[in-house]
Amino acid sequence: MAQGRVSVGILGASGYTGGELVRLLAAHPGTEVAFLGARDSVGKTMAESHPHLAGAGGLASAVLEPIEDVAGRAEVVFSALPHGASAALAPGLVERGALVIDLAGDFRLAASAYPEWYGFDHPAPEWLDKAVYGLPELFGEQVAGARLVANPGCYATAAILGLAPLVAAGLVDAGSIRVDGKTGTSGAGRGAMDPTTYSATEDSVRPYRVPRHQHTPEMERGIELATGVPTSVLFVPHLVPAVRGVLTTSYASAAAGATTGSLTECLAGAYSGRPFVRVLAPGAMADTKRVRGTNVVELQAVADPRTGTAVVVAAVDNLVKGAAGQAIQNMNVAPGLDETVALPTLGMYP
Repeated sequence: MAQGRVSVGILGASGYTGGELVRLLAAHPGTEVAFLGARDSVGKTMAESHPHLAGAGGLASAVLEPIEDVAGRAEVVFSALPHGASAALAPGLVERGALVIDLAGDFRLAASAYPEWYGFDHPAPEWLDKAVYGLPELFGEQVAGARLVANPGCYATAAILGLAPLVAAGLVDAGSIRVDGKTGTSGAGRGAMDPTTYSATEDSVRPYRVPRHQHTPEMERGIELATGVPTSVLFVPHLVPAVRGVLTTSYASAAAGATTGSLTECLAGAYSGRPFVRVLAPGAMADTKRVRGTNVVELQAVADPRTGTAVVVAAVDNLVKGAAGQAIQNMNVAPGLDETVALPTLGMYP
């Protein structure tokens, strides 16, 4: 402990999610960022890697170190590394007493799913059952006291929070779910790729990884973990000309008699008192702009009696509630602290 504060390490601090972790943790009164790890940016200061953090006090001049040097340096380790990297590092860190929160997909699925959905054999399959799926609104009791947390993906966060209460209540058919997703370019990470350049994305809306996006089995598993109901999801993601934001529009066969009112009441009841879930009144429409920079998810539910379909829309900031903010929420929940500390609920607009 440093002056009564928890020491924190961030792996992948040079990336978008790593930078967002630093931005949010700079305002956290209970933590001290003790280690910033990177690969290609080792030796740079945080402000050199992220110029927008030049005003972050001592964190701005902190030097990025090799990620392997984190061992023994932090009580909480956030791993914002590419998929596949955390699986080899996290077990050793947990065994040394750290709470590890993995923001990649390395602990979200069963071992058998990794070759198909992530393209690698999991190097530590015995640790998958030890990891808690870190969606605090649904699994907060398991997160409390956890030592290894699998932070959910951005699309999965939005879709699962919108659908799980309705599946649990029997208001929608879990075998008929179709999810349309939209995301901005920051979801692809900081590495330069032609498909996410301004020239490629300006005035463009296009699908990608259909039907093999890795959040598909995560949505299915997350809903089933929350409800006990086997679930089938078809997911089609799209890249849109924006930087931040994820919007999912989910469709499922509605139960007989389901109305917009009953769907909305179900969501409102499930998330009553939850500080980061905003259930919109019937007729209101979710908007990624309103949640920009916040740890909030907006949910909207509509029943279409003509087709017998329930429509659930969810909006999140993919870098906050969809990544860094939710990871900090998990860090707050794990030792039983106030989950809202250092997490904004007021959006940046326009």
